[in-house]
Amino acid sequence: MTQKLDLLDIQGNIIRAYGRFGYPMARYVFFNIRHSARAREFVGTVTERVTTAVEWGEGQGQIKQPDWTVNIAFAYQGLKQLELPRASLSGFSPEFISGMKDRRDILGDDGPSSPENWDPIWAENRKNRDRDVHIFIALNARSPALLEEGYAWLTGVAKQYRDAVAILNGHRGEHGALYDYQDVKAVMENGQPTAKEHFGYTDGIGDPVFEGAPNYDLNVRGRGKQLEDGSWAPLATGEFLLGHIDEAREYPPAPEPILLSRNGTYMVYRKLHENVATFDAYLDEQGRKYPGGKELLAAKFVGRWRDNGAPLVKAPDAESKQKFDAEFAAADQAGKDKLLSDFTFDDDMSGAKCPFSSHIRRINPRASLQMAKGSKPGSMIFNKDAFDTPGALSNRRRILRRGLPYGEVKDRSRNDGNHGIVIMMLNSDINRQFEFVQQEWINYGNDFQEGSDKEILLGNHSADDKFPSKAVLQVDPSSDQAPYILSKIPRFIETRGGEYFFVPSLTALRMIAQGVVDPT
Repeated sequence: MTQKLDLLDIQGNIIRAYGRFGYPMARYVFFNIRHSARAREFVGTVTERVTTAVEWGEGQGQIKQPDWTVNIAFAYQGLKQLELPRASLSGFSPEFISGMKDRRDILGDDGPSSPENWDPIWAENRKNRDRDVHIFIALNARSPALLEEGYAWLTGVAKQYRDAVAILNGHRGEHGALYDYQDVKAVMENGQPTAKEHFGYTDGIGDPVFEGAPNYDLNVRGRGKQLEDGSWAPLATGEFLLGHIDEAREYPPAPEPILLSRNGTYMVYRKLHENVATFDAYLDEQGRKYPGGKELLAAKFVGRWRDNGAPLVKAPDAESKQKFDAEFAAADQAGKDKLLSDFTFDDDMSGAKCPFSSHIRRINPRASLQMAKGSKPGSMIFNKDAFDTPGALSNRRRILRRGLPYGEVKDRSRNDGNHGIVIMMLNSDINRQFEFVQQEWINYGNDFQEGSDKEILLGNHSADDKFPSKAVLQVDPSSDQAPYILSKIPRFIETRGGEYFFVPSLTALRMIAQGVVDPT
């Protein structure tokens, strides 16, 4: 029997991707702590408005969906400033304690993605600790007016505690302007919010389903874990929430006391700039040469067609795409979600449909890493006897994705505009989940039999002519076609800032606010 989670104790942005629930915009505000005791009072005041994961409804006794949401998280240095006991602080993960900037080599944040190129809010100044990021607060809203209403509330609270906390300036906007907050919003088409990002892909598909969480999308196939008999089940809760059993049947490492960590998680915050001019130029150049044309090539980059997110394993060419589109148009929302998520790579072990360097295959390879060499040169087959469960290598690397695009693309011929994605990834083990995927699957390809080839879209591709990035677009081994080689791949996405945060439960927030965290 699936366990029941205490949704009143879990922050709402862990369970819900707010964009799917009528919140097409958000504002992220960061604080520095100046006075520990008063800052704990500030946390207590904010906690009273924090949005939980409880289900919303209009009936008597139900909680009405708010017009704007509030969620809060803390960097390690913020928890230190809030005076958590040393024994509790030492129980947090080493990567969280180090912070994202110190993990730059692991993450591949080099060249244009190096921390010295990040927004000024993330600049490191050892001589002025008043610039350190300590607290993160997110406001998601239904409309611009409601977002301003939520921000007015937050700045009002900050003003009450101006001796204790300060809002940090330094988020880059248009023409180099610096703001006190990071605004994000859905890409609009005909006045309506979409699931698109600035390269034109449909985003936010296939978020993991785990035990105990409300199954809002009514679909676990392709989003949970594949079992040995071919059926699907939700992933273990402990992959995403501390204090619960994970896929190894263990509790993920967490700080003491258990009330501090249980129902909390780690959040990876990354601001990613999209080089739309570089992307468009490279896609146009290669698309003129690629046998399937520009849009099929764009689909090969990600593993999904740009317009509606149709997966290549279901729609590998124009003819099958037409059939998919007809079925997709006739389906209800649950049916659409199923069409987009319910697939494996079992019938594409050669990568002929969905390349091994495509985005979705690197981010969530499903069971396709249990491979063995086939009888034909260059072919791969699924080795079902490799592990006890088909997804043994990938089930422990799953990540919940949150966030929205930022800025608008006003001139696609330039890279220097203010546009990209703020992505927030939630997991119970930053190193085992986010950092592993970033280092081993995005910026290195050996697990996919691709040597040092990087993931096409997110990889930290090199502009050095001596070591140019490439990727292979596989073909059916039984055909007489040669694989298509993407050569001299430029860097499409650059990091503009980020940090690791701890997202506490409501219980933990109240303990922090009252100064009663006791690990003994």
